[in-house]
Amino acid sequence: MREIRNVLFFLFLSSFQLVFAQNPNRYSFDTAFQVFTKTKALNYTDADSAITVLNKAHEKFLKNGDTLKSIQALLLKADVYGHSADYANSYEAFWKALLTADEIENDSLDVHIQMRLGEFYSFYKKEADAKQYLKSSLDIAKKLVRENKLDQAYLTENYYIFCSTYRGLNRPVLAEKYLDSCYIYYKKMPNLVEKAQLEFERAYVLAQNKKYDEALQLMESLEGWFIQNRPSYLVLFYSYWGDIHKTLNNLKESEFYYQKGITASKKYGGHIDFTPLIYEKLTEVHLKRGNYKEAFESQNTAKGLDAKFFDSRSKNNRSLLEIKDEFRIEKERQEKLIQQQRLEQLEQEEKISFLQRTILLVTLLFLIIIGYAFFKHLRNKHHVEKELIKRNKELEIQKAQEILELKNKELAASALQLVEKDEFLKDLKTKVRAGGENLKVSEINKVLRSISINNTNNWEEFKLRFTAINDKFYRKLTERYPNLSQSDQKICALIKLNFSSKDMARLLGISVESVHTTRYRLRKKLKLKRSTNLEDFIGGL
Repeated sequence: MREIRNVLFFLFLSSFQLVFAQNPNRYSFDTAFQVFTKTKALNYTDADSAITVLNKAHEKFLKNGDTLKSIQALLLKADVYGHSADYANSYEAFWKALLTADEIENDSLDVHIQMRLGEFYSFYKKEADAKQYLKSSLDIAKKLVRENKLDQAYLTENYYIFCSTYRGLNRPVLAEKYLDSCYIYYKKMPNLVEKAQLEFERAYVLAQNKKYDEALQLMESLEGWFIQNRPSYLVLFYSYWGDIHKTLNNLKESEFYYQKGITASKKYGGHIDFTPLIYEKLTEVHLKRGNYKEAFESQNTAKGLDAKFFDSRSKNNRSLLEIKDEFRIEKERQEKLIQQQRLEQLEQEEKISFLQRTILLVTLLFLIIIGYAFFKHLRNKHHVEKELIKRNKELEIQKAQEILELKNKELAASALQLVEKDEFLKDLKTKVRAGGENLKVSEINKVLRSISINNTNNWEEFKLRFTAINDKFYRKLTERYPNLSQSDQKICALIKLNFSSKDMARLLGISVESVHTTRYRLRKKLKLKRSTNLEDFIGGL
């Protein structure tokens, strides 16, 4: 027997790991439950064996540090206890799972645990508490949907639990409201509510709306699915089927389905907490049919089971309220501890924040001072460099001007030498012409041509030297006044060299009056006013 259980346990763990490896982002309680059921390890007729396997699984997961799977094992154990109507142990398993889930902050687990806690409170007809937990579960699920962490189709499960809870509380209007929401979000997906389960709830709503024929047809079409897929659910299924016939006063058919519900409970060990209600309904049927003995026996059975499952004084459920108080106290203690830690953390963060702000302020002030000093240094450096460049430029200009003046003086001296040379040559020409007959005419003409050629060459040489030294002046003159003749350019060059009219006449070989005439024409070509001095204007170019 032990070997068989070990094999089953190994199969469970392997199947469990396979399920969550395929869908790690969604808490797949139903899938894990189905896998566990198929391995025959979880069987409501042998709850003790199932609890043993689940305890081993829980311990193994804790040892391996797999908190998520340890919680899932606790939830499966809570489900086994719940189907056996051992609510104290079931609630204790949920309590441990909830505390552990709070530690790892897993919203998906919170959705399921709070949903199941809501179901538990509905069993004890505590509608306000049940609604509180179910609403909290639904709010968390909606948040996950808004954050795109959960497909909205998973909301079907939350609305389904609301629907089944209000069906159990006999609140058909609210049950129908949440059933409509189920159909809005329904999508056939793994780990979700099956369509047949929603149809069962619809059959209940139809019966409450006095559409009995539709309800009975729907129940008949669903029976096969529940027998094959959810046999433990047949306890509820046959009970509500019997209710429809009882309402229609089909007492024989009603008794038949109530008995089938009790048989299913004994066979599959599921929903045995629902059997007291079935016996109470069966009592009513026996009374209406006049079977008083059977009615008395059914009534006694109902009272015994009700006391066993729902009376807080019973041995099974005495500790439930104690566990509930322990859970409340533990939660309050944890919340106070979290609040205290949060306050300490806030105080520490405030101190750190103040220190950071102080350091930041000092750093900014230091950077501003350093920046200002550096900026001032750069500005002074730039100013010194600018002054130095300006001074160097002035020196360069001054030096260039000095060189230019020197060269122009040399050029002027050279020009004067040319003048003296020309005068000498003129005297020579005069003497030659006045010479004796001993000089040959051909030789005299040869000397005269040489003198004329030298004179022209001397001027060209002067022009080249002048333009080389005063390139900027000559370029401006030709650009601004392109219509000036060669003679005009000569006069401008000589004025630039500060030649007097007499020296100009001597150099050019013309009279002083001709120089004045040329200067007058030059002023007109330059379009100068009377008040403008020609020497100053030429010197400024």
